[in-house]
Amino acid sequence: MGMLEGRVAIVTGAGSGIGREHARRLAAEGASVVACDLRGSANVATEIRAGGRPAIGMDANCAVWAEAEAVVAAAVDTFGALHILVNNAGVGGGRMFAEMSEAEWEASITGNLRTAVAPTRAAVGYWRTEAQAGRPVKASVISTSSGAGLVGNVGQSHYGAAKAAVAAMTVIVAKELEGLGVRLNAVAPAARTPMSSGNPVVVEMMRAPDDPDAFDAWHPREVSPLVAYLASEACPWSGKVFHARGGLIACFQGWSLGPSLTSDRPWTTADIAERLPAVVAEAERLAAQSAPPNDEMRRRLAESVLARAAAAGPAKQ
Repeated sequence: MGMLEGRVAIVTGAGSGIGREHARRLAAEGASVVACDLRGSANVATEIRAGGRPAIGMDANCAVWAEAEAVVAAAVDTFGALHILVNNAGVGGGRMFAEMSEAEWEASITGNLRTAVAPTRAAVGYWRTEAQAGRPVKASVISTSSGAGLVGNVGQSHYGAAKAAVAAMTVIVAKELEGLGVRLNAVAPAARTPMSSGNPVVVEMMRAPDDPDAFDAWHPREVSPLVAYLASEACPWSGKVFHARGGLIACFQGWSLGPSLTSDRPWTTADIAERLPAVVAEAERLAAQSAPPNDEMRRRLAESVLARAAAAGPAKQ
């Protein structure tokens, strides 16, 4: 018996990539699955049913509140309950900030933040109704964040801003729902997916091993076991943000105060100019000792993006 036996899960962005692997893994652990995507959800549901597990596919735009509510309603109508929501739907894209249009910024916020906000709000509404009716709630929301926002990727300010907001929402709403029986956590994955194929540096570093029997650390399926555990009743945590890839799981510490500057009198700009450089230098030294996940890839990616931007010249006004 799997860890999710008897639980009902919605997975958004389940048509391909990491979302498809999440849907498959949750089903393998015993969950009944609603696979949701803009398109292709029926194929994933068919595959899961062929493996002997209950599943339905639902093509919907989960950035739209009414459509997100319809997905939650479909899960409850079909399987009688909802226990798990995996917010995986997202869009990629890269653009230097100085060249970005309003439409590109808004598309990223819609495709990466609203796709987590709307389903979460719909699910929380259902769980509040259950609690008010005296039925115990043991639910879990797992949302997809990204190191692009938590650490910073050059050329992805719009994507990173949305994904950082997903992490912030997770931490805050987890506090708000402590007494409801709903846990919220987020995962910043690193995996080889269609979204990661836009830069040759990433493609090379995430290349599958030549030996088909070798451990493929960048395969998207290697992120899904953590998601399945976070979805289980056995998981005790809420408000955490994790990094995950094959062979590595890490817990982000978030924005935390490091070396500080103190004074027992009002600040002057001269004081700050004299003393703050030493504090910043110590913070940079400590940061270098604990490089974030994929730091080498992030450095090489930044160099590549900046080189291409320089070659292209200034943006046209």
